[in-house]
Amino acid sequence: MTDNVYTLQRGTTPLLVSLPHTGTLIPEALRPLYVARASAVEDTDWHLERLYAFARDLGVGTIAPRHSRYVIDLNRPPENTPMYPGANNTELCPSRFFSGEPLYREGRAPDPAQVAARRDAYWRPYHDALAAELRRLKAQYGHAVVWDGHSIKSTLPWLFPGRLPDLNLGTAGGTSCAPALRAALTSVLDAQARFSHVTDGRFKGGYITRHYGRPEAATHAVQLEMCWSCYMAESSPYEIDALRAAELEPLLRRLLQTAIDWRPDA
Repeated sequence: MTDNVYTLQRGTTPLLVSLPHTGTLIPEALRPLYVARASAVEDTDWHLERLYAFARDLGVGTIAPRHSRYVIDLNRPPENTPMYPGANNTELCPSRFFSGEPLYREGRAPDPAQVAARRDAYWRPYHDALAAELRRLKAQYGHAVVWDGHSIKSTLPWLFPGRLPDLNLGTAGGTSCAPALRAALTSVLDAQARFSHVTDGRFKGGYITRHYGRPEAATHAVQLEMCWSCYMAESSPYEIDALRAAELEPLLRRLLQTAIDWRPDA
């Protein structure tokens, strides 16, 4: 299912992969508002649709947007409350690059009415589709799991100190999914030595993980934030590294298969 905001491919398992930051489109009417640097959409979650392409073979559905996070961030609350109080955050309509510099030309950042218009045009259709698909999966299988896939540069001083672990599993501090699912996924990460990892570290999960993760209502959510260095160049033109990606993909496959095989009553 494709419309002008997102593409949804339905699967045949309880698992849905959401990739909310893979879009690269900035509408023509909005482009004059941004500084020239924004046209490169450098803070995109690059190549994730390619990395997760194997999910279709597992019967996993996927949903991904067309528009850049610079237009609106689908992983932020609609009321624009900070995800990580006390730390630097990007907003529902981000005003800065991840490096901290202004994203918009002087005086051109969207006002509250413009933010609301973008929310209605881009944010709500994605979330309406995501919520509806999770309801469908829950009705069919008795439970649903959303896997929120992300990637980010490994060092970004404006957002976090030092270097991130390669793989950052987030479950909102253990509240967005059943403890047994969290433990099973962490065990998969523990069983390998190629990639460093942490569970519920700096990135515990954004709005999608926190909002849709309702274990008591049989809907579970997990976020995986991966460093670009795991599979791609961290500088422009952000090319994928086929050899590194080939090392990462089997681990991603094991993680998704674990989420597919897991059952709430096991």
